Amino acid sequence: MIEIVKPMDIEKRSFEIIGSILSERGITLDEEKAPIIKRVIHTTADFEYVENLVFSENAVQIGLDALRSGCCIVTDTQMAKSGINKTALAKLGGEAFCFMSDEDVALEAKERGVTRAIVSMEKAARLEKPIIFAIGNAPTALIALDELIKAGKLAPKLIIGVPVGFVNVVESKELIIASGVPHIVARGRKGGSNVAAAIVNALMYKLTR
Repeated sequence: MIEIVKPMDIEKRSFEIIGSILSERGITLDEEKAPIIKRVIHTTADFEYVENLVFSENAVQIGLDALRSGCCIVTDTQMAKSGINKTALAKLGGEAFCFMSDEDVALEAKERGVTRAIVSMEKAARLEKPIIFAIGNAPTALIALDELIKAGKLAPKLIIGVPVGFVNVVESKELIIASGVPHIVARGRKGGSNVAAAIVNALMYKLTR
C-alpha cells in the first residue's frame, strides 16, 4: 500500500528517512554541517554528498554571519536564483542576483570571446554589498572568481562551488578549495544549480525557521 502523505508533511518525512538511512549506515554527521548535507541529499537523493561536500574551517558560521548582515547572493544560473527561497532571504535583508541574461553581459562576452559566466562574475565584483556566490553550473565562473580574488578585486564572504559536468569542473573546484576563501564545495563532478540553491536555503533556514 502507498501511503498518501500530506504536502506539509512530505519534507519532514523525507528528512526522517534520510536520518534513518544515515543511521543504518553508521554515519554520524557534524552537527553544524548536518542541515546542509541533509538538504542536499533531500534535493538529489544522493548520499554520496556525505563524502563529496567539503567545508572550509567555520564556513557554515561565516555564511550565517554574512546572511545576517543582509548580503547578496549571486548565482550563475537563473535556475539557482529561482530555487533560492526569496521569503527567507527577504527576512534577512538580502537579495539574489543572476547577471547571466543581462544584455551588457552577453554583448561583452561576445566581444571578448569569453563565457557569460566570466563577465557575470566580473560584474558581480562591482556590487557594493557583501556577497555569497552560489555556483552550480559554470566552472568558468569559479575560475573567474579565483582570478578576481588573486587580483585583489573581490573578497567573497563565501563561495558555494558545486558546478556539475566534465570540462574543468573538478579543476575549478580545487582552485576554490585552495584559494583560502571560505567555501562549501562538492568535490568531483557532481553538483548542479539545484544543489547550489539547496545549500543557500539550508543556511538561511538555520536563521529563519
